[in-house]
Amino acid sequence: MDYAALAELLFPQVTMTPEEVEAKFPPRDLPQGAKVTRFAPSPTGFVHFGGMYQAIVDERLAHQSGGVFYLRIEDTDGQREISGAVEALLRTMATYGVRYDEGMVLDENGNLTEKGAYGPYKQSQRAAYYHVFAKKLVSEGKAYPCFATEEEVEAIQQADKKAEIKNTDWQAVADERRAAMLAQREFTLDEVKTHLAAGDPFVIRILANGDPEKKTKFTDLVKGNLEVPENDEDFVLLKSDGIPTYHFAHAVDDHLMKTTHVIRGEDWLPSLPKHIQLFQYLGFRMPKYLHTAQILKMDENGNKKKISKRDMGAKMDDYRSMGYDTRCVWEYILTLLNSNYEEWHAQNPQKSCMDFPFDIKKMSVSGCLFDFVKLNDVSKNVLSRMTADEIYDKTLDWAGEFDPDFAALLRRDPAYAKAIFSIGRGGKKPRKDFATFAEVKPFISFFYDELFRVEDSYPERADLSDVKKVLVAFRNTYDPADDMDTWFGKIQKIGEELGYTANMKEYKADPAKFKGNVSDVSMFIRLAVTGRQNSPDMYAVMQILGKDRILARMDAMIEKL
Repeated sequence: MDYAALAELLFPQVTMTPEEVEAKFPPRDLPQGAKVTRFAPSPTGFVHFGGMYQAIVDERLAHQSGGVFYLRIEDTDGQREISGAVEALLRTMATYGVRYDEGMVLDENGNLTEKGAYGPYKQSQRAAYYHVFAKKLVSEGKAYPCFATEEEVEAIQQADKKAEIKNTDWQAVADERRAAMLAQREFTLDEVKTHLAAGDPFVIRILANGDPEKKTKFTDLVKGNLEVPENDEDFVLLKSDGIPTYHFAHAVDDHLMKTTHVIRGEDWLPSLPKHIQLFQYLGFRMPKYLHTAQILKMDENGNKKKISKRDMGAKMDDYRSMGYDTRCVWEYILTLLNSNYEEWHAQNPQKSCMDFPFDIKKMSVSGCLFDFVKLNDVSKNVLSRMTADEIYDKTLDWAGEFDPDFAALLRRDPAYAKAIFSIGRGGKKPRKDFATFAEVKPFISFFYDELFRVEDSYPERADLSDVKKVLVAFRNTYDPADDMDTWFGKIQKIGEELGYTANMKEYKADPAKFKGNVSDVSMFIRLAVTGRQNSPDMYAVMQILGKDRILARMDAMIEKL
């Protein structure tokens, strides 16, 4: 077979040489050890949690090494592409502050454009390059045209499904399938010319030379040393419309764009034999691979399963509507990526999560468990470190989109709202009251008359006549000018006069001797003022609420009692 002639028959329009293509993508001028990574999603839907997980690995590896992180859109599957998905992806990346150096971007008018010298950054715009290298493989006898119809190929592939084979020698079936595929390789130049003259569609398939019984050693930076079978499948490189498959485009683009490290889920491990053969055939240096562990969750039966697109938390855009701050999500993902992140942050509380020295060696090999409880713990920690002004601004921003009425309340008196958010902030042990901005409204609702309601009841053990006496006595002596000691001293005195001790040691030693203790008295007042048995520091709360509001609420409770 004259492979050079075959290549010219199949690709008469391709005049560029591989060398000319290579010249368009020169080596990157980067410091030694710098990594070049890419996030390469398909525009087929929303950004998945697992995708963001991988994108953060990409970003950290590149930028911590002084390298380049780029965004490539893999839109070779036009049938599955969703209109507007690329724009939505870019907005999500911006929302979470995932900084990339090259790739598709939105200009000031919201139109798609790109930045970087290694584009185009959409695979649909790189077809000419794929055809050059496909022609090269054909000219070297490493790929061939297949004129079999989709139905014929499907019939061959169906024979590969063991489950459908009954009382049959599996090896014989496998050999038959192999022979059928090998038969597609048998043709002459004249036969190709006849097919082309008739307008028969064809695909370009790789000429597999592997033996699945033989193993190839491969080192994955997460999984360690692996052995994978050689590829024996004549998989498609170019579809009948000239669009490349993922496998082929991936190899060509990662080479031309000088990708050094490929981060992807472990579900891509079965594709390794194909990619190894592709890089060998093309004469490209293979990038290093990191196959990340699956993101798992506990199902209703307590079993671990892979997180699906339908699960709460799978869609990154949902975190915004749920009220999570992007910083919280970042830090939560870092806890999944590296087991030592929380320890590091405890030792470096003032440092940004971007200062964390991410380490590939500390990534999970077996699987990461997605857990809303853990996410909320992380989120509470992050929010507790923010200033009152930050919490106000972020809550207002969220409420402006998802709860306009609450936003209006916050805007009415910003100083009042910021005073609320200042309670318990600062110091070594700041309060951790809420995990999301959606939780802020119910938590601070008692500060606003429009939202205030009595949510709790006095415990059954409480003497309601004593409750009433406490409230009457306190309202008659309350003075907002009192300092905290004076304020609390009045509460102690009221309680002691009614048989409630302020001496906790005495109370613990002989509780039957007293009606209760000063915490009970404080709770009587707290519930009348806030509608809850528990709240932040009552002195601080009362200073913010103001005398008129406090007395009005106490009067309402006294009347009710």
